[in-house]
Amino acid sequence: MTATRVLVLNSGSSSVKYQLLDMRDSSRLAVGLVERIGEETSRLKHTPLTGGGAESREREEPMADHEAALRAVADELAADGLGLDSPELAAIGHRVVHGGLKFTEPTVIDDAVLKEIERLVPVAPLHNPANITGIRTAQALRPDLPQVAVFDTAFHTTMPESAARYALDVKTADEHRVRRYGFHGTSHAYVSRKTAQLLGKAPEDVNVIVLHLGNGASASAVRGGRCVDTSMGLTPLEGLVMGTRSGDMDPAVIFHLARVGGMSIDEIDILLNKKSGLIGLCGDNDMREIRRRIDAGDQEAALAFEIYIHRLKKYIGAYYAVLGRVDAVAFTAGVGENAAPVREAAVVGLEELGLAVDGALNSVRSDEARLISPEYARVAVAVVPTDEELEIADQTYALVSDRNA
Repeated sequence: MTATRVLVLNSGSSSVKYQLLDMRDSSRLAVGLVERIGEETSRLKHTPLTGGGAESREREEPMADHEAALRAVADELAADGLGLDSPELAAIGHRVVHGGLKFTEPTVIDDAVLKEIERLVPVAPLHNPANITGIRTAQALRPDLPQVAVFDTAFHTTMPESAARYALDVKTADEHRVRRYGFHGTSHAYVSRKTAQLLGKAPEDVNVIVLHLGNGASASAVRGGRCVDTSMGLTPLEGLVMGTRSGDMDPAVIFHLARVGGMSIDEIDILLNKKSGLIGLCGDNDMREIRRRIDAGDQEAALAFEIYIHRLKKYIGAYYAVLGRVDAVAFTAGVGENAAPVREAAVVGLEELGLAVDGALNSVRSDEARLISPEYARVAVAVVPTDEELEIADQTYALVSDRNA
């Protein structure tokens, strides 16, 4: 029997998201989420997608660590006949946030790979430790199975040095690995490729600006299937206005807050990452609630929305200049896929660049990739639902299949 299943794990500091896929047809066999790991009561929501139904099961119980959480996940999968001991399981694919410059493609995990991921913890202190914990736990559960790391940063390693380097003293930058790495890479890779398919072209023939707009948000300029610039930098803080992150800002604000405001580095870190962006501007980071408040005449929400759109337009224009020729602008992720007012506002006024949105097409809600620009528009505007789990599963399965060929 040829093993065709891939389990995708996305391990956070106190959570594990997972999907089990059958790569023969890219179908999902089960999905789930474990939350509040290490707290008094953890919660597991598991949804089997086989047998024509999608009835979820939930359990609440103490799960002290990721090993306990993954053992609970394994029990739920086994109850559906999809256990981790199945000979049909080909590999486990792990989302790893930071791969630095060393990891430019999916990589089978061994001790040396784990050591390098650990070495990158200082530039990804919130993410890589949790990713490492998930990997080690999965290795303990299935030591015989290939474990594959798929890196958020990998897609962006094709950026030229002119885009990746900051204008910082070279010796200092190199010593401390300070450069633009970019994130959301699996999403940008998937969406740029799907946008080309939507246009009926090969990825290498298409230039795309991808706007991944969720609570975290990033933009990328993709030329012929390769990233040439992206908005996030050394960390996911740089770039667009996000749900709780400030995005671009004069770095001297940090010095000012420390010297004049008397704030510590940790306090400023929390401010910029967790108390800024939309939630800092208006107290809400849910775009649906912000739009509801705007419709009710709330001026604070309206200003927050204007600031959000202003930054978004700046990046569209900047990446248009970087690419020279743009075939499509693609919106994706929670806000990009569902917030029609954001898409309309981001494009309005850019008609001279060949961009326009058809109001009727833009208002349609759909889970399908689709064009929302009028036929006369020189540049296509698309909504392309992202699928990072499928991208991780595809890359994982392709790698282990090539090794076994």
